Amino acid sequence: MAEPLKNQFGPEIPQAIAQMLQQVHAEFPVQAFLRTALQGYEALELMDRGRHIARALHAHLPPAYPRAVGLLLRSMDQAPGLPREGSLASFLFLPHSCFVAEFGLDHVEPSMRALHAITQRFTSEFAIRPFLVRHPQATLQQLAAWAQDPNHHVRRLVSEGTRPRLPWAPRLPAFQADPQPVLALLERLRDDPSLYVRRSVANNLNDIGKDHPDVLAATARRWLADAPPERAWVVRHALRWAVKQGAPWALDVLGYGQQAQVAVRAVQVRPARPRIGGTVVLAFEVHNTGKAAQDLLVDLRVHYASARGAARAKVFKLSTAQLAPGAALELHKTLSLRQMTTRQHHAGRHRFEVLVNGAAHPAGHFDLRDAAPD
Repeated sequence: MAEPLKNQFGPEIPQAIAQMLQQVHAEFPVQAFLRTALQGYEALELMDRGRHIARALHAHLPPAYPRAVGLLLRSMDQAPGLPREGSLASFLFLPHSCFVAEFGLDHVEPSMRALHAITQRFTSEFAIRPFLVRHPQATLQQLAAWAQDPNHHVRRLVSEGTRPRLPWAPRLPAFQADPQPVLALLERLRDDPSLYVRRSVANNLNDIGKDHPDVLAATARRWLADAPPERAWVVRHALRWAVKQGAPWALDVLGYGQQAQVAVRAVQVRPARPRIGGTVVLAFEVHNTGKAAQDLLVDLRVHYASARGAARAKVFKLSTAQLAPGAALELHKTLSLRQMTTRQHHAGRHRFEVLVNGAAHPAGHFDLRDAAPD
């Protein structure tokens, strides 16, 4: 099982932040700050550690917020040997974004300047959300300007920070009720030159579709009109949740709304009785049994056995194809059976089925055994 991320955010993080601050603010009380920051630190999870350090900073930085946040921003350039973007080293700046989110809400302008700088080192997608709740119009106006920013991290903040259902973050009920302010921002970014940004646009649209499928359907149809390949990818990615649910409207938007005349044959499970910790390969053929070529979207749905007996279904994307009459499409999927933080495997029968244009075709099962003894 992967090591918890919080283990890479240990006591060395507040120590590094203290040293960085001392470089720009000689009066910073390093030892007093560390005593506050490390009290109860070990028991906290990752995000709580970031907030805990932010509160320790607030206790020991100058009381005037504009001056305090200014010192924090200046100190970021004192991080020796750390990359400006990418890698887990960027988590060093998580407390900086937490500081702005918790203590900057009454100071919109300096906070916006701070988030603009911080997000180029570590994402401010979580920190921008309290401002969207407290100061929606001012924050939306700032995000509209940032949609034209030359830095792709800043542009991504526009789309990622406004996601109504952003993972690990409180939802934005106002945008769940009315997504139009968010859609206005996404319109500015739908053809962004950065895939990093376009992926975020798609994820935001995907969120919107869970509350407003009609809005997503209309937006997808409009965006697909004369769409370049990059925008067509955004639409497909935005529809992935709806497609996995077999939503007829989503399949129709993508051109797979027709019922497919197919048969699933030559199913293989290798090995037949896999163990937890290993892998299993599910292979099969999809045959066109109709008299004309068919456009097919093929996915795989696995019903995982659970500790309580009720199966948990997960859909895996596989392929799209135009299949001639009488032709067959060979597909396979290798499933990891390792224990993960996101999925725990349990011994028992696992059914699987092939989804073709949203219709389920039962394919077989495999009996998962416990891990081999050491």
